[in-house]
Amino acid sequence: MNVFQTFGLVLICLSSVAVAQQPRNERLRIAQIKEAERLLSERGYWTSPVNGVFDAGTRSAVIAFQKWNGREVTGELTANELEAIRASASPRARETGYEHVEVDLDRQVLMVVQEDGGVRVLPTSTGNNKSFTDEGQESIAYTPRGRFLVYYKETGWKSGSLGRTYYANFISGGVAIHGSRSVPSEPASHGCIRIPMFAAREASKLLKLGTIVLVYDKLSFVSAKDWVKNPKLKEAALASLGVETDYVIEPPATKPKSMGVRKPLPRLTRS
Repeated sequence: MNVFQTFGLVLICLSSVAVAQQPRNERLRIAQIKEAERLLSERGYWTSPVNGVFDAGTRSAVIAFQKWNGREVTGELTANELEAIRASASPRARETGYEHVEVDLDRQVLMVVQEDGGVRVLPTSTGNNKSFTDEGQESIAYTPRGRFLVYYKETGWKSGSLGRTYYANFISGGVAIHGSRSVPSEPASHGCIRIPMFAAREASKLLKLGTIVLVYDKLSFVSAKDWVKNPKLKEAALASLGVETDYVIEPPATKPKSMGVRKPLPRLTRS
């Protein structure tokens, strides 16, 4: 056997070892991802199916976990992140006892809250408080705080002067919860509440007309429990927005004009 034959056999052996080891390493990585997906889902973070594939839903859940726990927002699943997920507790809504949505502006997360307090948490990006000009008028990119109701809904993609929205759910003037291809870790919108595309359609199904939405930061929180105790107050709030409340809720005849905040928006709160 000459030198070239010997060298060739060595290469073949090394390649065989690499191929034999690769599936084991891949299985280990898949197992870690599946564990992270399972734990994140159990704790209430909205992720895609638990299948060991690090897709958009998995990354979104990791980001929401990092935001909620005040960690560096990287969207990456490392050994350290997995250990932190293992040691973590479930996020908790500010109010429980009724179905609603909460938007925590400090953490930049949205929570779909069940009656028993269970949550489904998504990362979001809200108004960046910068000035912008739309159709010749200057406004501030502000996401209003307070308690609101979903009063108008759109399906699929819609285009406006400030960009495009996907399955928009309007809560105040032109401010909506909607899917977006761009959901940065920090506030970046004109006032709307952006959520990841993979969850936007299902989220819109959950956010039926009349759904209560609480938007708050560390300095502001308005309860909606009086609406729950006295449904007529909620019906009156919907009626003031032009939404019918007789058994079947229908959207108002005219759609919101824009995604941006052009003027102070009405808040469904008590003065």
